[in-house]
Amino acid sequence: MFESIVPAEMGPVTPVPGDAGAVLVRGWAAGLSDLDQEVSEGVRIDRITAMEELKAALAAAQARETEAFVASRREARAAAGISAEKRGRGLAKEVGLARKDSPNRGGKHLGLATTLVREMPYTYQALAQGRLNEWRATILVRETACLRVEDRAAVDRELCADPTTLQGCGDQRIGALAKQAALRLDPHAVVRRAAKAETGRHVSCRPAPDTMAYVSALLPVVQGVAVTAALVKAADRLKAQGDERGRGQLMADILVERVTGQPAQSPAKIEVQLVMTDRTLFQGDSEPAHLTGYGIVPAHWARDLLRTENTDHEYANGGEEHTVGSLIKGAANGSGEAVAGPADAGNGTGVTGSGPPGAGEPVPVADAAGANGDTRTAGNTREAWAA
Repeated sequence: MFESIVPAEMGPVTPVPGDAGAVLVRGWAAGLSDLDQEVSEGVRIDRITAMEELKAALAAAQARETEAFVASRREARAAAGISAEKRGRGLAKEVGLARKDSPNRGGKHLGLATTLVREMPYTYQALAQGRLNEWRATILVRETACLRVEDRAAVDRELCADPTTLQGCGDQRIGALAKQAALRLDPHAVVRRAAKAETGRHVSCRPAPDTMAYVSALLPVVQGVAVTAALVKAADRLKAQGDERGRGQLMADILVERVTGQPAQSPAKIEVQLVMTDRTLFQGDSEPAHLTGYGIVPAHWARDLLRTENTDHEYANGGEEHTVGSLIKGAANGSGEAVAGPADAGNGTGVTGSGPPGAGEPVPVADAAGANGDTRTAGNTREAWAA
């Protein structure tokens, strides 16, 4: 499993079953399903509180074990003569595997663990005692990342040494207190971090349930507020004119119309790589299709997409009507899959992709989660092709 992760000089690391600590933790997990359910509401609330405290304590214990694992691995690699810059190679992947998470997330878990154990002992203690949950500890680590070790320790002590300081504070308040402390201790570091952050501005798309998608933009705060204000203003104007759509619906539709130049009900004139079997397309089979840049979509939805696009563009080529069959030029790879793309009215031809995705110019579609600290799975990133 780990051949490509751990250098050959070290040999793979595999879990060792039967450890007393692991048995104890698994015993707790097994016992939770056997709790008496004939109890009062007050007891249930107390259990929920205790379980939340346990989750936080487990997060702290995971951080301690992670940091110890990393330190041990680095020492072993140093003793084996591996150069300093290679001693941490693959550790994020191993941590991600152990936590049933992606390598990207594994790297974040690793960084959080190292910071909590080595640089923010009071935050670590608050997590271990259940006074902070893992996400709020992450907020404190994130907001102090630009500071020197000494200044970060000062913020840690200021906010978490006294158990009452953050009592009753929510996520936003904790983040604001950490930012204020960081600005007070080293305003230049915060400004430099903000300037660097602007270079990371981007737009990304990731799948949402029910054939929806999240399109996110990471922008400098002034631009982000301006975009939102413009959408709100336009939506409110339409509402005042009697439009029955909700404000959120209006803002979404206005965004699509302004970006694509097309009505929200009619998608932009781009080629969408839609892959389905010939049975799904022609015989009404229920086998799902695959939409490049999104993922699995229902068979019925995929067929409707082709019918909709065909109707929208049926006279785009000098009055020539395009049937669903004319939109398909796939199944040439012998796999029984048809590769289709809605007609491109931009050139009036109605021609679509004639093979596997990749015929058009690739446009990266990144996962926006990384922008808010939640990277999810980097492997979910796909590519869409714009004609």
